[in-house]
Amino acid sequence: MKSNYFQTVRNGLASAVILAASTAFAEPQHGIAMYGDPALPPDFVSLPYANADAPKGGKIVTGEVGGFDSLNPFIRKGRVPWQLRFLAFESLMGQSWDEAFTLYGLLAETVETDSTNLWVEFKLRPEARFSDGSPVTAEDVIWSYETLGTIGHPRYAGTWAKIETSEVTPEGKIRFTFKEPDRELALIMGMRPILKKAQWDGVSFEESGLDTIPISSAPYIIDDFEAGRFVSLKRDPDYWGNDVPFRRGTNNIDELRMEFYGDATAMFEAFKAGELNTIRETSTAKWAQQYDFPRVTNGQVVKSEIPHQRPTGMNGFVMNTRRDIFKDWRVREAMLHAFNYEFIDEKLNGEEGLPRIASYFHNSVLAMENGEATGKVAELLEPYKTTLLPGTYEGYTLPTGDGSARNRAGIREASRLLEEAGWVVKDGVLTGPDGHPFVFDILLKQGSAEHQSIANIYKEHLERLGVFPTITVVDSAQYRERTDAYDFDMTHFIRGLSLSPGNEQMSYWGSDGVVNPGSRNLMGMNSPAAEAMIQTMLTSESQEDYRAAVKALDRILTAGRYVVPLWYSNVSMLAHDANLKFPDKLPVYGDWIGFQPDVWWSE
Repeated sequence: MKSNYFQTVRNGLASAVILAASTAFAEPQHGIAMYGDPALPPDFVSLPYANADAPKGGKIVTGEVGGFDSLNPFIRKGRVPWQLRFLAFESLMGQSWDEAFTLYGLLAETVETDSTNLWVEFKLRPEARFSDGSPVTAEDVIWSYETLGTIGHPRYAGTWAKIETSEVTPEGKIRFTFKEPDRELALIMGMRPILKKAQWDGVSFEESGLDTIPISSAPYIIDDFEAGRFVSLKRDPDYWGNDVPFRRGTNNIDELRMEFYGDATAMFEAFKAGELNTIRETSTAKWAQQYDFPRVTNGQVVKSEIPHQRPTGMNGFVMNTRRDIFKDWRVREAMLHAFNYEFIDEKLNGEEGLPRIASYFHNSVLAMENGEATGKVAELLEPYKTTLLPGTYEGYTLPTGDGSARNRAGIREASRLLEEAGWVVKDGVLTGPDGHPFVFDILLKQGSAEHQSIANIYKEHLERLGVFPTITVVDSAQYRERTDAYDFDMTHFIRGLSLSPGNEQMSYWGSDGVVNPGSRNLMGMNSPAAEAMIQTMLTSESQEDYRAAVKALDRILTAGRYVVPLWYSNVSMLAHDANLKFPDKLPVYGDWIGFQPDVWWSE
């Protein structure tokens, strides 16, 4: 007991020393960076890729496939236009797309954190206002964080679980104390949407749909909508933050309108007819062959190609390892060999084709390197070496075919792997040791014509193995319900990744998502090694260590063979009315320029 007492005293003294030291190093700043200092000085005029003199006016009309039944993007229920989360709400800090993970003051005038990454403080701008003219208060901030973290969308729960306390200091600042050191958490806490607490007095936040439009402090407010058909946002003429440096040269468009269509074909026809004035194209073949309609040839529409250096992320067909047939990595590798990428790519993207996604952080400085792991990457993987799948440490590359329709070599290797895993062909049907056939369903969302085309070709290739999958197409509501419950065998999968991956990676790949519904871990992976790499990313003291951890994670994900990858482009293809302009200078995250309307304007 006595030794425990003195140990407690020593621990308390140590904690006091750490707290004193961290407090001594803390200093209010205009911005915060994951590593090092923000590139822009305290007196910066505007973001380097924004046109501070851009004119105001005009409108942008975009199209979406599907519908919506809610205008609250922060709850678990309903379908919401994805743009609302980014356009109609604002946070304490704003991210610069010219720096890997750097935030500058928005609602918050200053930010400060300690050297041990245990807390962060924000000082609100006194002029910050909601769209109804009421001030943004510390109470609104703390209520927003707690509400989103407890009853809001699951994407906010993980962060809130890491918060020990939230409070208003005697100086009127908002302080969040973390349960354990986390370098990224200080930045994440600056990026949560801020809502007006008083609006929700006596109103069920988690049940809100179209009946309650959340009040925010953002430059745009929801002006009009018709359920499932369109949403119109208008630039707030009384927006409080026009003179904030982070906002100068942004939010120049007067009206942002989103029109909804039953499928991509109807949406494209609407663009050709002039009902939409911008569209983003993902098919190079379509870009080359179908954008010769009159509005293009007469100069009304411009085809812009915008380069970017962000990670590819993952786009492909994900296998649900909660299903017995996909638990064996050899089976998943066989599915990769059976997918005749070169043939499908040429058929859908033309003779030149598109490069294939080689890993989750491909096309960036965070991507795993070819061959055996070396240096810090090898050191991080070493403790888990005996549990890692083949190729993780040694190096893994996707199977390649000869481009022929038959894909004989790929089918032959797939058959070998399946047989090694216990599957044999009987009477033309691939059959397991228990006598059950190898059958699965490919779940797709209505309106995904390209993915249906790919799935149909893939189905033909699989039939050569004695595998006869079915393809099921459901509406977006059913699709979300089924994927949230992991009620699928294989489905199309897109996971966008940034140059600053962090806490969100645990929701993408963490073991909590194996059983708990609604996570983004669709493949159901359960990898202690992956979770260890994510934890290392969050606690790294240098950019070098951080990048090594991401590269190691990339190896674990890619060699897991969870997804049959498709293609990518390092150029965003946008067709838009000639009067819609964007700056000549593009940030590192050039592709984010494509997500209008951030720094676009109308002439």
